[in-house]
Order: sequence, then structure tokens, then C-alpha cells
Amino acid sequence: MSTEGPPPPAAPRGRPGCLLVPARTKTAVALLYDEESENAYDVRLKLTKEVLTIQKQDVICVGGSHQDRNHRTVTLRRQAVGGLGLSIKGGSEHNVPVVISKIFKDQAADQTGMLFVGDAVLQVNGINVENATHEEVVHLLRNAGNEVTITVEYLREAPAFLKLPLGSPGPSSDHSSGASSPLFDSGLHLNGNSSNTAPSSPSSPIAKDPRYEKRWLDTLSVPLSMARISRYKAGAEKLRWNAFEVLALDGVSSGILRFYTAQDGADWLRAVSANIRELTLQNMKMANKCCSPSDQVVHMGWVNEKLQGADSSQTFRPKFLALKGPSFYVFSTPPVSTFDWVRAERTYHLCEVLFKVHKFWLAEDCWLQANLYLGLQDFDFEDQRPYCFSVMAGHGKSHVFNVELGSELAVWEKSFQRATFMEVQRTGSRTYMCSWQGEMLCFTVDFAMGFTCFESKTKNVLWRFKFSQLKGSSDDGKTRVKLLFQNLDTKQIETKRLDHLCTPMTWQFVSDQSGHTRSLVQTQQSPQTFCSHEERAPLHFLAS
Repeated sequence: MSTEGPPPPAAPRGRPGCLLVPARTKTAVALLYDEESENAYDVRLKLTKEVLTIQKQDVICVGGSHQDRNHRTVTLRRQAVGGLGLSIKGGSEHNVPVVISKIFKDQAADQTGMLFVGDAVLQVNGINVENATHEEVVHLLRNAGNEVTITVEYLREAPAFLKLPLGSPGPSSDHSSGASSPLFDSGLHLNGNSSNTAPSSPSSPIAKDPRYEKRWLDTLSVPLSMARISRYKAGAEKLRWNAFEVLALDGVSSGILRFYTAQDGADWLRAVSANIRELTLQNMKMANKCCSPSDQVVHMGWVNEKLQGADSSQTFRPKFLALKGPSFYVFSTPPVSTFDWVRAERTYHLCEVLFKVHKFWLAEDCWLQANLYLGLQDFDFEDQRPYCFSVMAGHGKSHVFNVELGSELAVWEKSFQRATFMEVQRTGSRTYMCSWQGEMLCFTVDFAMGFTCFESKTKNVLWRFKFSQLKGSSDDGKTRVKLLFQNLDTKQIETKRLDHLCTPMTWQFVSDQSGHTRSLVQTQQSPQTFCSHEERAPLHFLAS
């Protein structure tokens, strides 16, 4: 029998293939969300081909001598025009230190070159103000005289609700109100209550004084090889809008990254996913170098599996799936060596499973237009998760999986079709014991020949039909199956009935994108999958 057959089925019409293009490098400012404190902090993301780096701003010494690595003590001379030249926010009433929120260009604070927006005020003229209220610090600064010595330390995790600017000192104009408030700028560019204001004079440090700069510094690097992305809050199964988390193979987490706009969130989700996918393809190529042609990795990647039963507080759990050779693998962690492939939690033969996309499908990948973040709340999702598929195995057992993007779902569907097709082509045929008109028979489904029924003892062929001749079927839900075939000569429909004595079978039918009927046969012991030349799509014999 020839092993040559039709080419693997194409991707379903109307559904995108892999739209993800590796981003290579990408940078942007985002928010790092702390679920415990419920505060978010400004960070900068730097994406490369292999790593996602989280950067935080800090003030560093770039010249001169510096006694204390973290603290800076600066003396300000109150000017006749502009006062101290800064504004502050925060205070102990909001569980944050008082921080410099504005520095006015060419005024006293700016001239020192040692103060920056985001500096937390620790002392004023030797008085500790780390636990002081906003009003207390304002009072001290405004009544400290013409010369004010302050000690500061840059607050690397300034809560986003303070809305501190990330750029350079602003213009000298200030539109803050005269009233003091911890969440609004309290302007200290005025003269305060001093009656003997010193004349305007430079406050720049002398040449030997240290020089400082505010820079983005690397604080965390997340390797993307075999990493996974989660957009859901663990345990609660709630979608984080405009946010996601990247978790490395070794467990390192990026933290919850929140973006300022839906478009930014969608762009970054797509970019990180694309780079992870590119690295996964490289790992597949490396693994396939050590595998025979019949045992190649077709696809692998992270998904979330729906847990069975309602006792667990967690509805989904991350799993790593792989399609390799004749098998479908389910891992708790990715296989990184040849020996890891025998450590799968579950392994199924591809001829004994059925892949099915469910949930809804959007005509266009909504995440690409950022609509995913804005519109999904209008739909009633089971378990709050779109983009699900199921894999049905023996005895009717079904595993439900979820992916993060519609494009990932399309890739899994296409990969299952391809892997199943190749394995069916390698397998060739399967034969089942059954009965017809009271006689013990053998029923064969063959990749090249189609359906054949013959006597088990004499091997005498009773009837044979191609896949293209199958026009329909029905069953009684227990043991009996009725098949409808079209006779090529008479064009009449012939009915064939089978009773499965060894194993009850249930038959179902589906259609492909062109409308042709595809047969799905369910058996409780050995579900099988076959493909016809004419129809060019798999026929699944699946467990009920």
C-alpha cells in the first residue's frame, strides 16, 4: 500500500494563522503593579530577542566624591524670585514620604544639580521628616530661613497616584493653588515667611562637589526562552485589563505590568508573545536534530488547563503541551532535555484524540486592534476565558485548554491538524471487530482505500466504499451505527448497518470549511483518526 497521501489540511478559512512577528527590540514606560499595596510604580521596559528587562529610575553620582551612596544633603539659598524653586507632594497621611514633585528650571533647586523630581525629603535643617505629614514639611520649608539644608533620597518606587513627571525640570511658571494638599503640588518657589530674603545668587555646587544624574537602571531580567504570559489574577480567574505578567522558566516573574492605554497593552502583549514564540521555534529545531523524521516536534507551548471539579479555588492551571511524532504530551514544566520527554504527566496517541475549538471566534484578532481589552466584558464567558480548545481522549475524557491570544489558538488548531494528518498517514489503517446481519465481520478504515467490510474468517470482502461516497450516518447511542453511501454507478444511496460487539461505538459528523462531510466515530477503547484522499481532512474515531 502506498504511503503517499494528500497534503496536510490548510488552516481554516477566516481564521488567522500566526500573525506574530518578532519585535526584536522595543522600549516603553509602563507601570509595575503591586497587588499587596495596590500601588503602581513607573518602570521602563526593554524588550530584546531573548530577554525582557525591567528598569527603574534612580539618581547616581557621575563625578566628584560622594560620601553616602543613597543620601544627598543639599543647601538651598532662597531667592528673591522663585524661593526654593521646587514643589512637593505626599506625606504620612497617605503612607508615602514627602517627595519633590517639581523643580523649576534655572531656580534654586535646579541650580544645585543635586535635586531631582522623585527625591524623598528625609530631613529639613537636621529635623527628621520621614514620618511627617505634608503640612508639617511645608511649614518647615517655608519658615526655615534664607538658607535651607535638606537631606534627600531618591524614591525608586514612587506610587503612580503622585503623578510625578519623568522628564526634565519644567518651566518656571506654577499653577498650583496656595492651599497645601498631599496629592497636589505645594509650591515652595515663593519667598515663604522670611523677611530678609537673600538676593538671587547661583546655588550651583563648586567643582569638587559630586555631580548626579537620573538614569534608568536594570533591576530585573526575565529570560524569554520557554517563558509564559499570564493575563489573569491567580486564584480569582479575573482578566487583568491592560496588564499581563511574564514568568520565566526558572520562576522569575516580571511582576504585573500595566500599560497606560489599551493599544500599548495590546502592542506589548503581541511583541513579548512573538519573541517567546520565536525562541520556542528555535528550541523545536534543536530538539528535532536529535529526532527521527517520524518523531519530529510539530508544535509546543504554554496553555492553561481547566481543572476538573469545583473544589479547587483555581479554575485553570498552566501546562506545557507538545505535539511530537505520534504523541500528544501534557507537561507541568517544559521538556528541556531528551530525557524530559518520558516525564510527561500524560501522553496520548494522536490517532486517539480529537481537537476541537470552542468558545467564540472573532473574525479579526481583536487584541491586534486593542479591542480585546475594551469589549470582552460585554460577553458572558464561562470561567472568564476566551480562546479555548478541548482535546477529547479515550472513554470520553475531555481536557479543556485556554491560550492568551486568538492567533495562538489558530496555530494550535493548524498544528493539531498537521500532526494528526502525518500520524494517520503513517498509521495507514485500523480494523475493528463488528457484526452485520448476524455475522462476525471486520470493519477497516484505510487511509488509501476508505471503508471496507469483510468476513473475519474467510476474509471475503462484502462491501467497500471510498471516503467521498460517505453521505451521512446515524446511531442509536449504544451499539448500532448506520452508514449511508452513494453507489457510483446507480447514484443511489445504500444503507449499511454495523453492530459493534467488542466495543460500543458512537458516530458523529462534522464539516470542513468547504462544506464536505467529515466522519467522527467514537469508541470507548481505541478511538482512531483517518484521512481520505478525496476529502483531504481527517476522519476521527473518538472515545465516547
